[in-house]
Amino acid sequence: MDQQHAAAELLSDLCTLASRPTPQREEVRIWSMSGVERLTFPDGTTCIFKYARQPFDGEDQALRMAHTRGVPVPRLHTSAVREGWLGMFMDDLGAPTREADDLDGAAAAVVMHAVRPAAVLPLMDTSRLAELPTRARDHLGELRKGERWLDADDVERFLDRLAQAAQDRAQGAALAPFGWVHSEFHPTSVHISANGWRLLDFARAFTGPGLLDLASWYGTVEAPDPQRLLVLIESYVAAGGTPDALADRGGLRAERWALGWHRVWAVEWFMEQAVRWINDPATDPAYLSVVRRHLADAVELLEV
Repeated sequence: MDQQHAAAELLSDLCTLASRPTPQREEVRIWSMSGVERLTFPDGTTCIFKYARQPFDGEDQALRMAHTRGVPVPRLHTSAVREGWLGMFMDDLGAPTREADDLDGAAAAVVMHAVRPAAVLPLMDTSRLAELPTRARDHLGELRKGERWLDADDVERFLDRLAQAAQDRAQGAALAPFGWVHSEFHPTSVHISANGWRLLDFARAFTGPGLLDLASWYGTVEAPDPQRLLVLIESYVAAGGTPDALADRGGLRAERWALGWHRVWAVEWFMEQAVRWINDPATDPAYLSVVRRHLADAVELLEV
C-alpha cells in the first residue's frame, strides 16, 4: 500500500474510532516513510495526525509507556495499524514558543533516563552495541549482491577496523545512565510552550546507553565536537543526572565514547535503510556520502 493510500485509509479508521467527522488536512511534514498533518474538524477543534510505516509502526506503544512512566509527551487520542502502517491522533501542541536550548535538553534527558524502561523496547546492551559494525558490514554485503555500493572498499575497511575493536570499545555501555533511550533526541524533539515541555518522536526508542541521546542532541550534520558534548553532559549531571555519565568507558572519555558509538549506530541505521527500508539505488550516492563521513568520525573518536 502506497503512502497516500495508507494515510487516507488510516485517517478513515481513526475518525471512525474517535467518532469524528471528516476533517480538513494540512501537511506539516511529509517524508517517504512517515507524515505529520494538522487536522481541523468542522467544530474548529484540531489534532495532529501522524502516520508511519515499518519500522516506525510501534510509536503509539512507546508514547503510551512514556506517559504511564511520567515522561511529558503529547496525549495520544487513538491509534490504528493497517498493512504495516501506523496512524495516530495526538494533541495539537501548536507552535512552540521558543526552540529548546542545551539546558532544556539536559533537563529533558534527566527525566527520560530516570524512568523505568519498558521490556518491549529493543535492547542495545554491550554485546549488541559491539555487533553494530558487523551488522553494517552484512548490509554492505547485501548491497553488493545487488550490484550496489561496489566502489565502497573504504567503507568495508573502516567497518573491519571498528569490528575488530568493538568488543573492547563497547565496554561500559551498561554504565548509568542505562535505560530508556529516545534515539532521535534533538532540539526539535523537545516542544516548549506556555504549558511546559513535551517530548516528541518516540518511533525508534530503545533500552540502552543514555549517553547516545546526549550525543545525538547536536545532530550529525556538523563535525562532532567532544568538548561541546562534555559541557552538555556536565549540564545533565548538574540537572540531576547520574554523575556516572562522566565516567570513562571502553578506554575513552565519556564524550568521545558517546559520539563515536552514536556515529556507528547511525551508520548501521543508514545502511539498513539503504538495503531494506528505502531500497532505492537512486539514493545510494547520498547514503554512501553520509556513511563515509560518519565512519571517518567514528574511527577517529573511538581511536581504532
